[in-house]
Amino acid sequence: MTCAWCNDPVDARAGTRFCSTRCRVASHRATPPAELRERARWIRHRAKVPITAWNRPASSTNSATWTCYDEAAASSAGDGLGFVLNGDGIACIDLDHCLDGSTLAPWAQHVLARAGRTYVEISPSGTGLHIFGFGHVGHGRRIDGLEFYDRGRYICFTGRRFRRSPLVLADISAALVVPMT
Repeated sequence: MTCAWCNDPVDARAGTRFCSTRCRVASHRATPPAELRERARWIRHRAKVPITAWNRPASSTNSATWTCYDEAAASSAGDGLGFVLNGDGIACIDLDHCLDGSTLAPWAQHVLARAGRTYVEISPSGTGLHIFGFGHVGHGRRIDGLEFYDRGRYICFTGRRFRRSPLVLADISAALVVPMT
């Protein structure tokens, strides 16, 4: 079993989610970059199904179901937060199955290098990454374990920064344009 914050091993005791008090406290203080926090495009999710902060069905294309970060973060509905991508220039690259503990797959290292110094977090599974930044995708696409989106989707948001990535968004256009293998 691994820590819900840093992915390090934890004791096998029932109910233990964190390897240390430091990780437990950090998980509760996780704050998204200001570029995301300032947009009222937050939802909650239950088993990856979008719901509102008021525990009703939500939609990645209906802004009436979104709210501000503070309200979504204060809600106990569902399993966690989600951020909606609506085509305003914020994009996300979702890398599936690229982490094994703290070891990053070589193909994922290539994607991160192309994305530059931007906010990167560990996905809810603990085996993937979400790279947030500025860029245009148009129609979302999937290529061999990579997903590229900038609209019509929401991303489950963990706040678990990968390797102290910066708390700012950068231009990730280079990683969005060139297919990675």
